[in-house]
Parts: sequence; structure tokens; C-alpha cells
Amino acid sequence: MSILSRFLRRDKRSDARRTVDNGVDNEALSIEPMRRAHLSEIMPIELTAYPQPWTQSVFQDELAMQARGSRHYLVAKIAGRIVGYGGMIYLDNAAHITNVAVDVALRRRGIATELMLDLAWEARQAGMESLTLEVRESNVSAQSLYRRFGFAPVGVRAKYYENRDDAIVMWCIDIQSEAYQDRLRTIEAERSGAS
Repeated sequence: MSILSRFLRRDKRSDARRTVDNGVDNEALSIEPMRRAHLSEIMPIELTAYPQPWTQSVFQDELAMQARGSRHYLVAKIAGRIVGYGGMIYLDNAAHITNVAVDVALRRRGIATELMLDLAWEARQAGMESLTLEVRESNVSAQSLYRRFGFAPVGVRAKYYENRDDAIVMWCIDIQSEAYQDRLRTIEAERSGAS
């Protein structure tokens, strides 16, 4: 997918679907809004991604809030099968990324990067000024991904995960700036060049 076609798509975000070459197995990766019908495929990924996974009921509540405009959730598909998902909550002028998860068998193929790109562009379009998230202190690969998107650590939440593991709080500010737009375009160009 060309960079131009990404920007044209962003003008029609309400029910946007996007397809990109994942550069690995010649199968197209599509990104689309999460729906209740997706939950049966999301739950197995959720159960393996997190020691204390969300329940299907939590996802249903989040999707109800998405319908009211205070949330945004996406799924990533290859060959019609859900291989990942991500989402965020809108809080005042910041978007809080709640989760980004990819099927264990398909990690390190750029799926999380594509989900993050869509979440970041969506947060900009929604008028958010910053992005925030928590990440497990031991999850260095996720921290690396988030740094690529301009996130920086600002603090630690002790024993945030399962009352055992610390969370690093990360923020990305000024996402409405031209510099941040350029950062996202660079990541897109790198992804397109990998294909």
C-alpha cells in the first residue's frame, strides 16, 4: 500500500479497512475496526498474551463505549483470520493505549507496528495531544516498539501487574505536531520498504 493511499484512507476513518503487504508470507494484512463478532477469535490471543486477561465481558463493555466514541479498537487479519488487536481510550486530550496483542506464532512480523500506526493516526484525527500506556518492565521488545513511536518512560507503577511486576509508564507528547506526523510517515515508509 502506498503512503498516499494511507492518507486518503485516513480521511474516511469511521469504518476504515486497510490492507498492507506483511512482507513475510505474501498474505495481505488487513486492519479493521473491532466488532463483537470478532471476540471469539480475540479471546484465545488475549488468554496467551496476558497473565490476567480481560474477559469477553470486558471487551463487550469496551466495544459498547467505542460505539459512544470514547474508545477505539482494531483487529489485524491475515487471510481472514484475526492475528492481533489493539485499542485505546480517549481521556481529555490524551489517548491511553489499553492493549496491543499479536498471536504468539505471528510475532515479529510487523503486525504490532501496523496496529500502532493505526492507533497513532486515529488519536491524531481525534484531536488528542498525547499518547500514554503502561508496559511490563520485563517486556523490552514492546518498550522498543513504543520508543520507535516516540514514547518515553516517565515513571514506574510498582507491582502494577498481578501485584508482582512493575509497569513502566510511557508518554508520547505533541502528537499533533508536524514532527510526529513525519515520524509516522517514516515508520510507514520503512514498513512499505520491507515488503
